[in-house]
Amino acid sequence: MERLVRASRVEIFLMSGPGRLVAITGAAGVIGRALCKRFSEAGDSLALIDRRGEVRDVAEELRKSGADAEAAVVNISDADAVNDAFKAFRKRFGAFGVLVNNAGFTFERTLASSTPAGWAEHVSGNLNGAYNCSRAVLQTMVENQKGVVLSIGSVNGVSALGNPAYSAAKAGLMSLTRSIAVEYGQFGVRANAVLPGTVRTPVWDERRNKNPRILKKLERWYPLGRIVEPREVAEVAFFLSSDAASAVSGAMVPVDCGLSAGNSVMTRDLSGEEI
Repeated sequence: MERLVRASRVEIFLMSGPGRLVAITGAAGVIGRALCKRFSEAGDSLALIDRRGEVRDVAEELRKSGADAEAAVVNISDADAVNDAFKAFRKRFGAFGVLVNNAGFTFERTLASSTPAGWAEHVSGNLNGAYNCSRAVLQTMVENQKGVVLSIGSVNGVSALGNPAYSAAKAGLMSLTRSIAVEYGQFGVRANAVLPGTVRTPVWDERRNKNPRILKKLERWYPLGRIVEPREVAEVAFFLSSDAASAVSGAMVPVDCGLSAGNSVMTRDLSGEEI
């Protein structure tokens, strides 16, 4: 399956398959749904995983639009449950071509407010779950001499931006991505991570309802003057899974409206001018 993208005078063909089996974790979330939409548009079959029952509704919506999709309600922190789910998906679809480790969450904003139990839950859900899912697909990818493991990380993994347990787990996810890229590259397996900045989700809509200026206050830190849309994360993830990125492995790709490029507020203050 291919899509022609026109950018000024350049034409790029993004190859997706055809008919790959793509596993997406955290598929019931906002970014997860955007990922499902993007990959289904390319004609890929989807194996959707989430700990929430809403993932079944996501799969049903995709089937109504003509996509081939199945869902499993799984806590990816449970390695045995992950193995059982992936075995069932393989029996239904065949071999996995792409895994998107998208599942993630955070609920402790500061180190001072964190607890040992909360820290362990963050690491288990944001990092160990990605390991469990990667382990469940890598052997088949080795046998087929091809495959892509994508992880949706965060700019929190490269800088102290709050939510320390989540950030530590996302930093670990980056290391896991590099390990897969180095160890499994010889078998035709690529591994990359997408690092979103603040993404527009219902959480931010709720915070904006409480404080109408919250996004304006936040957006001044982003060189592009805005936060990220879920579809923008999905587009980069899809590109990294495609043949157009066939030589890209071990990369950490920011999708953060320029946040990780530098401190735009500090730059303006240092220059003494509004640029």
